[in-house]
Amino acid sequence: MANGALPGQAQVVIIGGGVIGCAVAYHLTRLGWRDIVLLEQGRLTSGTTWHAAGLVGQLRAHPNLTRLMQESISLYARLEAETGQATGWKQCGSILVARTAARLALLKRIASSARLQKVDCEQWSPQMVRTHYPLARTDDLLGALWLPGDGKVNPTDLTQALAKGARMGGARIFERTRVTAVSTRDGRVTGVSAGEHEIAAEYVVNCAGQWARQVGALCGVTVPLHAAEHMYVVTDRIAGVTGDLPVLRDPDGCIYAKEEVGGLLIGGFEPNAKPWGMTGIPDGFEFGVLPDDWDQFSILMENAIQRLPALETAPIKTFMNGPESFTPDNTFILGEAPELKNFFVAAGFNSMGIASAGGAGRALAEWIVTGAPTRDLWNVDIRRFGRFHGNPRWLHDRVKEAVGLHYAMPWPNREMQSGRPLRRSPLHDRLAAKHAIFGTTMGWERPNVFAPSAGEARLDYSFERENWFPYAAIEHRAARTAAAMFDLSSSAKYFLQGRDAESVLQHLCANDVALKVGTTTSSAMLNARGGYESCPTVARLAPDRFLLVTGAAQAVRDAAWIRRHIPDCAHATLTDVTSAYAVIALVGPRSHDVMASLTSTSLHAEAFPVGAIREIALAYGTVLARRGTWGGEAAWELYIPTEFAVGLYDALTETGHGMGLRHAGHYAYESLRLEQGRPAWGRDLSIDVDPFQAGLGVAVNFDKGDFIGRDALVRRRDEPPRSRLVSLVATAAETPLAYGGETILIDGEPAGRVTSAAFGHTVGAVVALGHVATGDGHINDHWLSSRRFAIDIGGEQVPVRARLSAAHHPKSGGH
Repeated sequence: MANGALPGQAQVVIIGGGVIGCAVAYHLTRLGWRDIVLLEQGRLTSGTTWHAAGLVGQLRAHPNLTRLMQESISLYARLEAETGQATGWKQCGSILVARTAARLALLKRIASSARLQKVDCEQWSPQMVRTHYPLARTDDLLGALWLPGDGKVNPTDLTQALAKGARMGGARIFERTRVTAVSTRDGRVTGVSAGEHEIAAEYVVNCAGQWARQVGALCGVTVPLHAAEHMYVVTDRIAGVTGDLPVLRDPDGCIYAKEEVGGLLIGGFEPNAKPWGMTGIPDGFEFGVLPDDWDQFSILMENAIQRLPALETAPIKTFMNGPESFTPDNTFILGEAPELKNFFVAAGFNSMGIASAGGAGRALAEWIVTGAPTRDLWNVDIRRFGRFHGNPRWLHDRVKEAVGLHYAMPWPNREMQSGRPLRRSPLHDRLAAKHAIFGTTMGWERPNVFAPSAGEARLDYSFERENWFPYAAIEHRAARTAAAMFDLSSSAKYFLQGRDAESVLQHLCANDVALKVGTTTSSAMLNARGGYESCPTVARLAPDRFLLVTGAAQAVRDAAWIRRHIPDCAHATLTDVTSAYAVIALVGPRSHDVMASLTSTSLHAEAFPVGAIREIALAYGTVLARRGTWGGEAAWELYIPTEFAVGLYDALTETGHGMGLRHAGHYAYESLRLEQGRPAWGRDLSIDVDPFQAGLGVAVNFDKGDFIGRDALVRRRDEPPRSRLVSLVATAAETPLAYGGETILIDGEPAGRVTSAAFGHTVGAVVALGHVATGDGHINDHWLSSRRFAIDIGGEQVPVRARLSAAHHPKSGGH
């Protein structure tokens, strides 16, 4: 139903009338915005929403994503009373079963996480499953989880209720109205066109579902998603199936089951999915379905019959094959596009749109209204992707694997296999010849660890010590006792140039970056709330040129943040030079000896102090060399023009062979970092964490003048932080391993969350960083030592020592 004639302008235009588009419209009106126009090319719910299964689960790996799901449930439970429109919401609970020992270990870790996230969760025996779900076969199960707060909803009714609520708040909804163009000016969206009709708009929100990639292409925005066939069947009535039957999830069998009109709806996520719509989704495919494919569905049906024997004789009344959109990492896309200001995206919900819509719609509405995310949404932020992720062929190949990730084992350090290699450093072939086991970050192939032989160059996944554990230990110890060489070419690198470069950086950075030429520092880039947006290394190469180095994963995000904060009148330009420079880090007490053997430049501390960066001749190359510390050890970072990279690598490996130089990868880097207690953005630092909480307040220079976040920090600098990042070390060597996400206990009660963890090969135990609640008091080492700390790892309380300082303090001296 349309609300009169199309207007000529609106504050916000939302493209897409599925559940997420209607949720964004609803929440915008609840935040007080009224001039909202939603355009749907077909009818509301067309595309994907109408054939969704309607499952609503709460628990996710990251607390902020769990919170989104809980907000969805809270909204769905009250929406009918608010609007008068039924939603079909029913809190029936869900059962998650384990067939294997590995899955059972995972369920125990999930249960531990649920306690911290305040999600009701019980561990059940197979007998308990049998009691509460008599239809299920349980003799092959090892255990289960019961989540009583989960439920189900009717997707069509829910969407109509959200639409009605949006209309009640002033939004106007137009069906049968296809957006054919998106207009822009000076890097900002200005409106849309529906055929010949133009609508000027301050904000445009792309909620176009399967069409979102095509809509993004109308204005140069990359939305990396691809459609895949998604199938389920619905049976006739089955004896014993009632409306209160819990949702059953059997991830080892890749299946789920829920009650549907007295029968069962059986669906799942096959390990090798079937992409669809390779040439784009047809405009008229609104309530379309695809042909039945029993061959593709057979693995799911066979597993479903094994779990629910009644299916073997139950008549099938519906086979639904409705395509849905999936992202490369199986996590949805939310946020403002890095390419275009005020153009927002909410798409690629990976068959979880119904569960996510209520919370995600609210989060995006808050982002639009406030001009920034109100919580850490990095896991779903559109800026985690680059433009290269929009390659159609690559998306086609990746989506085959991505669909199956729903129920695949989420092993620690699990790597995707499809669509690789995508991006390779100049040293890739050399490192592969040294038996590197590669992982991927932002598309880069990056060595995780080096194996002794080609036959051992594999990752055998486990929650315990994996096959690569001793390889990483050797690399770690080389960095502590001799020298280790890391390929850091994937690091994001930018030049900020122009006569106003310094003033721009001073506004962006909390530290004083009015550096002398040839020096470096690290600095927080904060938001207006004082939370971390990034923490790059800043190097001044010339009066009007700075080098900024940051993590590979946030390359797009950091560039977008910096560019958005360069004033239009400023003479300053940010240039991505990541691919122009390879980076090699030499770490350890003998790194100086390796360097000195290849250069005539004086490297003594008096002539080349820590923090200095200079262009030097090294072997046959000319490089930027930066002296620093890494993992607490002496270190050199070499920024090498790509054409010199292979030759310099060869010289370093040949010279370093007699000095104990070893290749090292990301796993060793992590254990060195955590022994030093060095936080990383995206894990230990986020937009929800300020420097006082991170224990890095000394790096904030309040006297240098104004900078983003200064006012917020001034208000808080004399107050105890509400949480504090602490370093944790297990008191015993033989404990279960932590990987991040575990609950921190103080005197037996949940008090925080591990954000990063590894095994520290120097201290000989698990080391971690995590945030703990302060109770509005100042935390010091005496306070920490007077309490009993533990990490809950799969239900086992592992005693740890907590401290504000690093777990390990190297004593390596400089030259």
